[in-house]
Amino acid sequence: RQDPPHLRVLSFDTMTSKNNGLSAALVSNLQDVLSKRKGGSDGSAEEEEPPPSTSVSVDVAAKEEIDDSRPIVLVTNGDGIDSIGLVSLVEALVKEGLYNVHVCAPQTVKSVSSHSMTPGETIAASSADIKGATAFEVSGTTVDCISLGLSGALFAWSKPILVISGINQGSSCGHQMFYSGAVAGAREALISGVPSLSISLNWKKDESKESDFKDAVGVCLPLITATIRDIEKGVFPKDCSLRIEIPTSPSSNKGFKVTKQSMWRQTPSWQAVSANRHPGAGNFMSNQQSLGAQLAQLGRDASAAVS
Repeated sequence: RQDPPHLRVLSFDTMTSKNNGLSAALVSNLQDVLSKRKGGSDGSAEEEEPPPSTSVSVDVAAKEEIDDSRPIVLVTNGDGIDSIGLVSLVEALVKEGLYNVHVCAPQTVKSVSSHSMTPGETIAASSADIKGATAFEVSGTTVDCISLGLSGALFAWSKPILVISGINQGSSCGHQMFYSGAVAGAREALISGVPSLSISLNWKKDESKESDFKDAVGVCLPLITATIRDIEKGVFPKDCSLRIEIPTSPSSNKGFKVTKQSMWRQTPSWQAVSANRHPGAGNFMSNQQSLGAQLAQLGRDASAAVS
């Protein structure tokens, strides 16, 4: 089953594929860029009531006039503003010197938050120190970050040329895309009328290493450049958000292909962690929960036992 029109996948591997619906100009452009890489291969690649308003607490005078003719790129992610994937990507974008780089990312990990938001509550936006970029960390989800960043309340500009969400630590293939905070950030930008990319690295425990993120950045930069060039030319599909999946060991990348959405999903396993005072009931924990969630659950169990 293919993705809907607004969700297309770029999967890096050694295979080739026919064009699965992207514009010929975009596919040709990406092919031209990546064919210059070592070992590059050809690719063929309702009206609703408004939600409750969310107030924002900002600790600096953020709305400054920007005297810069370079295209504005807004970066977010699902792993938190201090994650090596985001930091590596932003450093590379700044070093390129071609873009006016802004960051609006969660303070903490929101990698499995999907498209959740924080309506009707106050979220805080604090300035963050990322050399060469204007950056804010937000006490909300990835979608909150994009919604706030594009609202005009935080930055002086009205709209960036591109939103990039990533680099996420972990695959967003198959049904994982529905849970991914990084994919949701790109999707929120698309909903708001801004072209977007989401980038995920297939991180494997005991095999992947931090340097893989820098290699992943090297893979992605030509795609980002090609995408922005297409946007400036007016040939980038307006109903498209590109989802880029980078395999483990990205330094061995030999090409890319435009591919179909897979049906793969990871089935969580559950285990009982404590009994419940009510007969026939119990407390259970998924193996997909984070350590923080597990500790929080154990704390709740302890409190219940004391009471």
